[in-house]
Amino acid sequence: MPDSPNSNPAKTAEPAASSAKPVSRDTRPADVVVHGPSWAKNPVFAIALCVLSAVLLVVVLVFWSKLGDRDNTIVQNKNRLDQAQAAVLVLQTQVAEAKGSVARIQKRMDEAKAESSQHQVELDKVKAGDVELQTDLDKTRTVSTDFQTQMENAKIVSIKHQGEVEIAETQTSVMQAQLKNATSDTIRLQAQLDESRALATDLQAKLVAAEEMIARLQKLTAKT
Repeated sequence: MPDSPNSNPAKTAEPAASSAKPVSRDTRPADVVVHGPSWAKNPVFAIALCVLSAVLLVVVLVFWSKLGDRDNTIVQNKNRLDQAQAAVLVLQTQVAEAKGSVARIQKRMDEAKAESSQHQVELDKVKAGDVELQTDLDKTRTVSTDFQTQMENAKIVSIKHQGEVEIAETQTSVMQAQLKNATSDTIRLQAQLDESRALATDLQAKLVAAEEMIARLQKLTAKT
């Protein structure tokens, strides 16, 4: 029994050799020859194909050149856009600075106008004071003239009435004292009037200077 599985080694190896033999699947006859299409051997077709290839190459080169030009145009437009944006930023900065300058100038002009208005108010007050002083001065002059007239009349009366000389002299002395007081008042009022006029002149000069400053600021604002 132990010898039965391997009793014939030659028979066992023979099927294995037969199974390892390759089997050809090419069933075509040996005399069959594969030929290409007949139009591939035509020289006209080859020339046409070359011409078509050349045309396609030229078209590709043209499109490539146009594409390069378009890319250059895009780059140039982008550079111009960047330059324009930079210029816009510069202009915006300049506009902001100009607005700040205009605001400062407007503030100075408002201050100058306020100062000019204040000077005008003070000038009006001084002018009103001048009118009052002038009125007082006119009254004082009228009183002084009346005293002068009365003194002249008293002198005439003293000449006519020798007996009333002492009374007339007394009246004359009183009138002279009154005249001296009136003259003093006139001098004092004249000094006050002169001071008032000097103050009015000073305020008038300050008002003119303020108006000139306002004019210069307005010109500067117009230029800005």
